[in-house]
Amino acid sequence: MRELIDLQKRLLPDVLEIMQQRYAILRSIDVLQPIGRRALAENTNLTERSVRSEIEFLQGQDLIRITSKGMFITKEGKLILERLSSFMSDIMGLRVLETKLRDTLSIKQVIVVPGNSDKHEWVKQEMGKACVHHLKTMIGDNSIIAVTGGTTMAAVATMMTPLQQNTSALFVPARGGIGEKVENQANTIAAEMARKANGEYRLLYVPDPLSESAYQSIIQEPMVNETLKQIRSATIVMHGIGDALTMAYRRKTPEVIIKKLQQHEAVSEAFGYYFDENGNIVHKVRTVGIQLEDLQRIPYVITIAGGKSKSQAIASYFKRGKSDLLITDEAAAEEILRGI
Repeated sequence: MRELIDLQKRLLPDVLEIMQQRYAILRSIDVLQPIGRRALAENTNLTERSVRSEIEFLQGQDLIRITSKGMFITKEGKLILERLSSFMSDIMGLRVLETKLRDTLSIKQVIVVPGNSDKHEWVKQEMGKACVHHLKTMIGDNSIIAVTGGTTMAAVATMMTPLQQNTSALFVPARGGIGEKVENQANTIAAEMARKANGEYRLLYVPDPLSESAYQSIIQEPMVNETLKQIRSATIVMHGIGDALTMAYRRKTPEVIIKKLQQHEAVSEAFGYYFDENGNIVHKVRTVGIQLEDLQRIPYVITIAGGKSKSQAIASYFKRGKSDLLITDEAAAEEILRGI
C-alpha cells in the first residue's frame, strides 16, 4: 500500500490532491451537517467557487444531499468516508506521524486526525469521533467512565453514540468543576455522554480548587463520599491536557501562584497538577476526584488533546502522566516532533 501511494504521488499527484480535497469536504459535511456553502468554504480553507463545483460533483454522485437547511451526507457518502479513512491516513502521512509520536512519547497507541483544532472546530469533533470509536472497544459490562471538562471533552460528548445492547456504563466527572461555561464542565459532559450512550451518570457538585479545610469537610458528606468511591473505581478515564497559565487563570488562581508558575516555567496542567517542560510537578491544587497517582491502577486511560498551541503541553504531560491512548491532531503531532 505504501509503495502504491508513493507511485501515485509521483505519477498522479493531481488525482491525489483532488481526492484529499473531496475527502475533506465530505468529512466536514459529515461532522458539521447541516452546513451551508460559505461555512463549508471557511472550514476547508477553499474558495466558495471551488466548493460550489465540488458540491455539484458530490451531489451528482449521490454522496451529499442539499436541502433548505443546508447540506447533509448520504448513506453512500458515509460509506465512502469509512472505506477511505485508512487509505487517506496513509496518503496524508498520518500513519507515519502516529508511529513516530508513539515511539517518541512512549505511549501504547496514538491516533492522529488531520488538521489543526486551534483553527477548525471540526478537527476537535474528528478527535471526538475517534475517541468514541476506541472507547467502545474498551467498555465492558458495568464499566465506570470518568471524564474531565474542557472544550475537547465536550466535542467527545457531541460525537457520542449509543453503546451496544446489553452493555451498561456509568459516566462520572473525574473531578469537581472549575469556573467555566456550564457546557464545558465535567458534570455536564458526563451527563451528555450518558444520555447519548444510553448509560447512567452521577454528578459531583464540588468546586475546583478547594482549601484544605473545605476539602476535609466536603469529603465527609455522604453523597459526595459515595460519588467519590465510584469515581475512584473507574475502569476508564478520558481527560484533556491544559495550557498551564490558561488553566490557572480559569481557576482564578491568586497572583502569587501565577508568579510561581511563571517562575518555574509551567507549561501543562492535568488533574490539578502543573508541569514544566521536563514533566516536573511545579504546583498542585487541591481537587476532589481522580489524582495523578490514581491513573496507575486504572485499566484504560485515554488522553485527548490537540492544536499546535498545545504541543508543548502534551509533550510535557507525557514525561510524567500515564496514558494508554493519545488522540491528537496533525498540527500538534508535527509540532511535538519538531520540538523534540
